[in-house]
Amino acid sequence: MTGVTLRAEPVRPGARVLGFGGHQPAKVVTNHDFAAVMDTSDEWIRSRVGIVERRLAGPDETITDLAVQAGGKALAASGLAPSDVDLVIVATCSAETPMPSHAPAVAHRLGIEAPGAYDLNSACSGFCYALAAADAAVRTGSARNVLVVGAEKMSQWIDQTDRSTAIIFADGAGAAVVGPSETPGIGPVVWGSDGSAPERIAIADRTSFIRQDGQAVFRWATTAIAPVALAAVERAGLVPDDLATIVPHQANLRIIDAIARRIKATNAVVADDITRSGNTSGASIPLALAHMIERGDVPSGAPALLVGFGAGLSYAAQVIQIP
Repeated sequence: MTGVTLRAEPVRPGARVLGFGGHQPAKVVTNHDFAAVMDTSDEWIRSRVGIVERRLAGPDETITDLAVQAGGKALAASGLAPSDVDLVIVATCSAETPMPSHAPAVAHRLGIEAPGAYDLNSACSGFCYALAAADAAVRTGSARNVLVVGAEKMSQWIDQTDRSTAIIFADGAGAAVVGPSETPGIGPVVWGSDGSAPERIAIADRTSFIRQDGQAVFRWATTAIAPVALAAVERAGLVPDDLATIVPHQANLRIIDAIARRIKATNAVVADDITRSGNTSGASIPLALAHMIERGDVPSGAPALLVGFGAGLSYAAQVIQIP
């Protein structure tokens, strides 16, 4: 049959983040712990990546476990019940197995019945990609409310004798609940990728560990990412001085500082969660924001710039209002 007209869900005016939550494993690993087993020191690690300590999951702690803890806190902060959520997205690049995905199990354990549920892998920019998907789902009527989780157990893909990676990567989860709003609380996403050099951060096969070309990644991140961030600010209708906070992916403190300097947001608090949490890949942005909100570093309603970048090479940025 030709000439039929399909019905679409009514477009909502906007979506916003209703609450954040974060969770980290109990085990703390300091720079001094690494110095006891490899050729490094507290001063060397601090000067190169800015990390003081990080959290590592135990052998029985899974990505799903971490995601459930963070997701539960985000739900509590949002004021919604599990029954109010009908889509769950888990951003992760460190899955123990390729299937099943984590999202259905996370939803089940949180009491969210029969939601749409899927995992998304865009590595360290994964949370920003998932947040953009949640924003679109709410605005187009595909979902009422969405739970978005970034959860990583990076330690299971790390050679703990490799100084270039073991000192950097860590485990944790951060989550946000996205719901409808009469005015936009999530700005347009600016995203993209450069697939010409995927080997710069990669796991070669199922028996390998993460390897990265740290210098090449540093040069790319400190030159290519600030323009993406500034474009996201412009598309949100703001200027850098409007920002209350900048939350880049917590990759390396020197990268974070370099990006922030180029954005020139003189009034913004720049997240430095990496110093105590390490690099938790797709979990780093929501985990950092959850910590900032818990400490009262950023006021409710204030604009925050989120900037993800990493393996792929992929990147994404958007401005949100702090719930």
